[in-house]
Amino acid sequence: MQTSKIERTMFNIVADDVGAVSNFYMQLLSFEQTFVSDWYVVMVPKDGPRLELGIIARTSDVTPHASANRPGGGYLTFVVENVLFAFEQAKVMNADIIEPPTDMDYGQRRMILRDPAGTVIDISSPTPTMTA
Repeated sequence: MQTSKIERTMFNIVADDVGAVSNFYMQLLSFEQTFVSDWYVVMVPKDGPRLELGIIARTSDVTPHASANRPGGGYLTFVVENVLFAFEQAKVMNADIIEPPTDMDYGQRRMILRDPAGTVIDISSPTPTMTA
């Protein structure tokens, strides 16, 4: 079976305020912008694995109509070295923290928050017992 090679992987967040959502990820997780316009921003992690995160205006002509309204059932996960650093930064930013860092039975310390566009985010790191 012939397949097509994947050239890029990205996740697009539909937002009412592209700048606010972009700033949220830059402040919280040190994303860098690689493309900026008034209706679309592409960002990548400053360090770490390559993921492109797009923030697109809800009202843009290229936003799929099926995504223009709030989709449900998904969340974005970032695994970091230490979730407590992200938690402290989220507090400084007055981010919408849904659950503070909590040790889970599967070996991760997880924090749940919501970005300014309403996207639910899981930021996790291994629990101290998993890294020992």
